[in-house]
Amino acid sequence: MNAAEVIGDQSWIENDLIPTVSGRGAAIIEARGSSSAASAAAATIDAARDWLHGAPEGDWASMAVVSDGSYGVPEGLISSYPVTTSDGNWEIVQGLEINDFSRRMIDATVAELAEERESVTGLGLI
Repeated sequence: MNAAEVIGDQSWIENDLIPTVSGRGAAIIEARGSSSAASAAAATIDAARDWLHGAPEGDWASMAVVSDGSYGVPEGLISSYPVTTSDGNWEIVQGLEINDFSRRMIDATVAELAEERESVTGLGLI
């Protein structure tokens, strides 16, 4: 069962949860007067643990990996995907249902990532 099914309120997810999570870094800086670097470091440690030691059986993690074209993300673009991990290897989870809202969010993110890649390529950095 995914988080949206557990929560059962798509409107709250779209209008409250996602904007709150998106702005959490700025909120931490405003509240503490310093960056959320410790939170980012903890997330990096969690991702490395999942990657190197594997996620629990039957579970998956979200990880930025090179796209193979899954879920409509252009091949070669680095994007967050649901992945299973084992022995330092990862595999994109296939077949997850993507609702209309998620499709719009994925498409917007892909457009932003593609634009950033073009900008960096134009500067000769990649």
